Amino acid sequence: MELRLEALSVVVDGNALVRELSLDVPDGQVVGLVGPNGSGKSTALRCVYRALRPTAGAVLVDGTDVATTSRRQSARQVAALTQEGGADLDFTVAETVALGRTPHKRGNEALSARERALCERVMAQLDVAHLAGRGVLSLSGGERQRVLAARALVQEPEVLVLDEPTNHLDVRHQIELLSLLRGSGATVLVVLHDLNLAAATCDRIGVLSRGALVAAGAPWEVLTAELVERVFGVAATVVPHPLTGDPQLLYALTPTPTHAGSAGPPEGTHL
Repeated sequence: MELRLEALSVVVDGNALVRELSLDVPDGQVVGLVGPNGSGKSTALRCVYRALRPTAGAVLVDGTDVATTSRRQSARQVAALTQEGGADLDFTVAETVALGRTPHKRGNEALSARERALCERVMAQLDVAHLAGRGVLSLSGGERQRVLAARALVQEPEVLVLDEPTNHLDVRHQIELLSLLRGSGATVLVVLHDLNLAAATCDRIGVLSRGALVAAGAPWEVLTAELVERVFGVAATVVPHPLTGDPQLLYALTPTPTHAGSAGPPEGTHL
């Protein structure tokens, strides 16, 4: 299922948070959004999972504007892991993960045997099965993040959007989660701050600065030393990973005087 952000703009209190963003996420691919803080990444994602209505433009899933579909249908198609995804109620881990099946159930209908097995399998994959009986509020930040990722995955969405899913995770769990995303078969749009993880995980990358798309393409096309200095304001050397060949950035500790986020979008840039 293809996801497309079509000339998406979001203006709040006179401030353009996202400016005419056009971005394609082909069926089954992982596309990353990267950019400095405040560049509009999370705002764009909120439009996808309908937490925010765009001022202009549209979010299309297989050519249909999500604003024209029912909330229930959207929830069946699109799952989200957000930065604000923490549980307010102290459900157990097993109960929280099972909530991912809610769009597919009627009322208090019990989980089927297949759904119970799905929840158990995803919890095991994300290393939270041993926490099944624990209250979510008793968990560490990293444990809770993995539980919320499991909840999104058991939803079996066709489109999965994730906002900084590796927050709070140690290196092992970062790699496990991103590997699981790549193998999920879903169409994935993910915001990442770690450019090296983005290069290793994503089929394509879009770079945002001040709400606009300034570059888009395969990791090797996008993650250049010139772009990193221009957009992020840091000096970096780009080298191939010795095993995978993916671009990897080696940073200098002294930042350049370039003002991060100052880049504007080239005409007609889209992914």
